[in-house]
Amino acid sequence: MEQPSLPPKSPSSKSVYDLEFDVLTHCVNHLSLSDLSNFARTCKFFKSIAYSDSVWRPLFRNQWPKLESSSISRASSVRNAYLDRHAAVQQFKLEEDVIEKYWSFQGSGDSRCLLLDKDEIFLTSGSMIVKINCLSDGSHPLVYMRDHNAKITCMRLFLASKTSLFRNEAGHKDNFLVTSSCDHSIRLWWKGHCYRNFKGHNVPVTTLSDKLLGEGSSSTDNLIASGGEDGTVRLWSLRSNSKRGQRALRATLKGHGRAIKSLSVSGYKTSLLVSISRDAKIKVWDTAASSSACSSRCVGDSSVNGPPLGIKCFESLCYVAAGTSITAIDLRTMEKVFSAAAACQSQFYSFDVLPSKSLVCTGGRDKAMLWDVRRSGTNPEPVIEMEGHCGPLSSLHMDSYKIVTGSVADSYCNVWDTSCGTPLNSLPVGIPHEPELPIGCSAMAVSGSRIVTTTCGEEARLVYLRDFMNATCPKLSNEDRNCTSKFWEPQGISDGFDD
Repeated sequence: MEQPSLPPKSPSSKSVYDLEFDVLTHCVNHLSLSDLSNFARTCKFFKSIAYSDSVWRPLFRNQWPKLESSSISRASSVRNAYLDRHAAVQQFKLEEDVIEKYWSFQGSGDSRCLLLDKDEIFLTSGSMIVKINCLSDGSHPLVYMRDHNAKITCMRLFLASKTSLFRNEAGHKDNFLVTSSCDHSIRLWWKGHCYRNFKGHNVPVTTLSDKLLGEGSSSTDNLIASGGEDGTVRLWSLRSNSKRGQRALRATLKGHGRAIKSLSVSGYKTSLLVSISRDAKIKVWDTAASSSACSSRCVGDSSVNGPPLGIKCFESLCYVAAGTSITAIDLRTMEKVFSAAAACQSQFYSFDVLPSKSLVCTGGRDKAMLWDVRRSGTNPEPVIEMEGHCGPLSSLHMDSYKIVTGSVADSYCNVWDTSCGTPLNSLPVGIPHEPELPIGCSAMAVSGSRIVTTTCGEEARLVYLRDFMNATCPKLSNEDRNCTSKFWEPQGISDGFDD
């Protein structure tokens, strides 16, 4: 193959282009996929290196050592084999050798609090937290954490390295758990034990912020925000040395007239907190403001129609799901830049956002709808409608590769292609040949190639984990082969790897 021409240079100068192809390839092998993508965009010469088999063969071998020969032989290049394999894994499009694990335990009460960490699963049952070790060989895989005295209302995971609390104990990617409860308290958990107990609410705590306030700023005083039944928002410092957390309360923000439904931290300025109450009133708070009057920290407000489902912030946009409508608000101007309503739907039961592609997915009574925020107009219509459930879609996940939907009325979760809405797979949430166990997806969590679902019965609860990373035998259908993306977007060397 003819080598790409090198950029012109002066006769006496020497640069990276003077290095041999094999030497540059060896250097590139130490780059991450994201860095490799940036490297390929530099010039044609670097692109030829970044796309070469010498670079992608070690990547494939390290990720799937047992599948290298069979997968690569069917592809036009090692890079294509890697990307095809990666997409199939992320889309759950494989049928054999899927790692499957399940656990059952006695528990009452339906709960949608479910989190999937690296090697652990966290879920709630009433006032109890259950931690499951996914790598356990069968001896004591479940740990019960019972410090709360009433129903747990919200559960979040935060990166420990972002705070000074665990500076000497935490690894670079370790997470700590935070929960809120109807017992008026907020608890911070570390390695299966209650590490802090924040008290200050006089009513049940309804929700927690989705991210730490001040994350990424020069200040080391990161804050957690909580919302209460009385409409107050409270800010808690993670620098408190008190085990009981009495001195952790930094501020109480007042302005809402109803209970707080959801809290989200702005992406473009991490000191901004967005809150929505059950009367669909939205407020934006500047938590870094030095004013002594907490009410003056409110720097913006808005409202939407219908009972609120939740809010999610990315960069300068705040996405709001309420009733049967989706709204995007620009936090810099508080103007509504997108608004759409679904016809023939009583309400939305779930929603997720893919900001890198300007997509919002909503779960309705019996189908999911995909919206493109860029297509703003008088009456925007959903770009894709995905039908295949018998009841309300209470569980929904979306990433660059797939949309996963689940309903308490169905015994399976459906997997769809994000780009075209084609059905990819259908995953049972119950165990085959075990009819006495509960059926129906009460909660779901997805992370890359893994999915965990829970079902609830009157007395028993079932947790089902699948991992498709080393699965084989692609599951193809005629619809899948004819799938054409409904969105234009430039393709990169590692698109979707960082979602």
